[in-house]
Amino acid sequence: MAKATHKKRRWLKISGIIVGILMLLVLVCPLPLYAETPGEADDLSHYIKVDGKQPKLDGQFMITAVYMSQVNGIGAIMAWLDPTASLMTSYEANGGGSSADNVAINKIYMDSAVNEAKATAYKAAKIPFKRSFNGIYVMAVQDNSNFKKALKVGDTITSVDNHHFNSAKGFQDYIRSNKVGSKLTISYERNKKAKQATGKSVALAGTKKLPGIGIALTDDVSVSSARKVSANLGDIGGPSGGLMFSLEMYDALSNQNLAAGRKIAGTGTIDKDGNVGEIGGIDKKVIVAHEAGAKIFFAPYLKPTKGNLALESDGLTNYKLAVKTAKKYAPNMKIVPVKTFTEAVNYLQTH
Repeated sequence: MAKATHKKRRWLKISGIIVGILMLLVLVCPLPLYAETPGEADDLSHYIKVDGKQPKLDGQFMITAVYMSQVNGIGAIMAWLDPTASLMTSYEANGGGSSADNVAINKIYMDSAVNEAKATAYKAAKIPFKRSFNGIYVMAVQDNSNFKKALKVGDTITSVDNHHFNSAKGFQDYIRSNKVGSKLTISYERNKKAKQATGKSVALAGTKKLPGIGIALTDDVSVSSARKVSANLGDIGGPSGGLMFSLEMYDALSNQNLAAGRKIAGTGTIDKDGNVGEIGGIDKKVIVAHEAGAKIFFAPYLKPTKGNLALESDGLTNYKLAVKTAKKYAPNMKIVPVKTFTEAVNYLQTH
């Protein structure tokens, strides 16, 4: 009996050590979880050049960003206890792709945001410019795509069967004029190097007969003018700076004094027609804008319908969440709802 009790105690001791080690590993090893926290708000004149020089504006237009970091057990607990942080799964953070794919996608979004902002600013300042369609960016590749081994996220497809088109729709229409299983040769660029690949079309995800090459895509566009505008955002990625880029560029290109001595922050995508779109993490961006001294914050406005609210992760539109956050963390900052670039300009001119 004594022998059995000794063995039981020994086993309990070993089990306790194993459990302790496992708990320690959970606390210190990276988990498939990410924490989104308030990042920073920076003066865009540090990143944008007009005619080769930093803009010297009377005031500041500020880009706001969030931090996204993979966490261990300790980090997850700290994020859970922090009311300004959000925990999310790897899928929610990276869209089901790898971290490398996510970096490439955010660079695509940033390049697109800068070019559409340039077009918007040139148009508003009545400066001639050229908008060129270069091809289609590869944003994701389906598992059943016959081009999966060739294409990577971030590649630009420039032609199909030696046909170049002036829009993504042109590429899609040509591919769809063939049956599923048709042989196609695509030309594409990776890091400015030309490549080719041949494969058969497949049925696009969710369809049985709609042919495609099995990718998610977006336009690769460049904008140029005699008035040179450039942007180097470093490690900052994503499309959410579009509105603020366009305001900074317009103020620098025109004879306007939009900033008028103020610190102005905001967020929102911009398209070729100057429409402002919703983004993620606006609550964190309101907090960092306030901490950086901004008194005005532009928030994308979307009419809160039942259908729209069903798609919002927190049940609130960008504008409503920004207002709610400001009441708690930035009571003296004005949250301004905007649907278009023109609305933002009109507000600054009249207030």
